[in-house]
Amino acid sequence: MFEFQQYLGFLAFLTILTIGFWLMIFLLTFVVPYWVGGGLMEFLKEKRDAKKAKLEE
Repeated sequence: MFEFQQYLGFLAFLTILTIGFWLMIFLLTFVVPYWVGGGLMEFLKEKRDAKKAKLEE
């Protein structure tokens, strides 16, 4: 059926596939929302500071 080298190749393929799957899950559930939330907070802070500076003039 499988030779030993084919078996190792198949295991390497499954390992890489599994690592890629969990990396995508991690990125989509933690990293991307953190990045988007931080960017939104920075944008709102800059807008608020600009409005405050305009009122002080």
